Amino acid sequence: MSDSRRLTSRAADVAPLFDGSRLTLARQLAGLRKSELAARVDKSATAVGAFESGAKRPTAATVAQLALSLSVDPGFFAVRPDDVTALRTTPHFRSLRSTSQLSRDQALAYGQLAVDIAANLERYVEFPEPDVPDCPVSIDDLDGDGPEQAARLVREAWSLGVGPVGHLVRNLENYGILVVFSPVQTSSVDAYSFAGPVRPVVVLNPIKNDYYRQRFDVAHELGHLVMHSDADPGGRVVEEQAHRFASELLMPANEIRELLPATMGGHPWRTLGQLKEQWGVSMQALLYRARKLGRLNEVSYRNAMTTISTRGWRRDEPGRMLRIEQPSLLPKAIELLSQEGIGEDVLIDQCAVPTDLFRMVTARSPDAATIDASDPTEGQAHPARVISLFDWHPKVAEQSGKGQF
Repeated sequence: MSDSRRLTSRAADVAPLFDGSRLTLARQLAGLRKSELAARVDKSATAVGAFESGAKRPTAATVAQLALSLSVDPGFFAVRPDDVTALRTTPHFRSLRSTSQLSRDQALAYGQLAVDIAANLERYVEFPEPDVPDCPVSIDDLDGDGPEQAARLVREAWSLGVGPVGHLVRNLENYGILVVFSPVQTSSVDAYSFAGPVRPVVVLNPIKNDYYRQRFDVAHELGHLVMHSDADPGGRVVEEQAHRFASELLMPANEIRELLPATMGGHPWRTLGQLKEQWGVSMQALLYRARKLGRLNEVSYRNAMTTISTRGWRRDEPGRMLRIEQPSLLPKAIELLSQEGIGEDVLIDQCAVPTDLFRMVTARSPDAATIDASDPTEGQAHPARVISLFDWHPKVAEQSGKGQF
């Protein structure tokens, strides 16, 4: 059977099972507005909106056009047991002003796709049940110690004990939180989190290749999941509370206060370097903690940060840990299933997602290979560009396009 006939046949099977929310998911993954997708399939934006809302059901020919234009298998649009696009909480993005709505929609769609893939894998393997403490902290509580209490609650509930927290990503996974890296294409959006219909999700930035900063990001996003189920995202107070949570979780005040330098005289950098390795946090985080806990005064803190900048350590601190913490929940599941004779190709077919996107979601480490090493802006965000996460080839679409349906 030719590819075009196979596509048409698949689309005919899917049309009665078409789920508009899956079209929305695919469109957002492609980084497209409704009008842009409409132009690709020779429909109106109103018609695309009707397909997505469920007000109108597309014909089999239109399903095929949509699949071809978005570079997905028609099966991607079929209804699922769980609606992965449903959210229990508003997604927490760091800065709403520095990224476009289109970029945030694409980033969220990627996180929802990760939930979808995990749900498919759970047909074969058992993942830990979500067990995330709920400790709401009001954004009106500006002077209280709510974030610190929430961090102490997590340490107790998860039996983290005293001293430095071990593999933080592994701890989140052990308590049912899905942790994945975002694609390089969405790196303009920093780490973010949301509570999905099945389990909470933390999506990490793929180009922040720093063990110490990454751990703080993970703790920060955990803070949102614990404290901010009802809070509007992106606000200064909400972000500050998540920072305070992360600081207390990784550097409990009663354990680290006396270890922090009280002056920048003598050998403070040696002390900071040692604490950095012991507690798994950056020297900048330690300096900030020392100021907040009253160990360093404002002048000493600012002088220390000036030294950090002068030495080029703002983005590249010296440190012994060269490998970031990696998620293992999805990669390990795929390895175990392979040993049982259920190969990756079977799982990809059942998920009905492009192979590259499946591998991106289930990877242990971020796929930074797609960053052009010759690009002088490598590792920097491109907030104005929203690049499709699918491989769409306009010439192929034009050649294969409307006439065959």
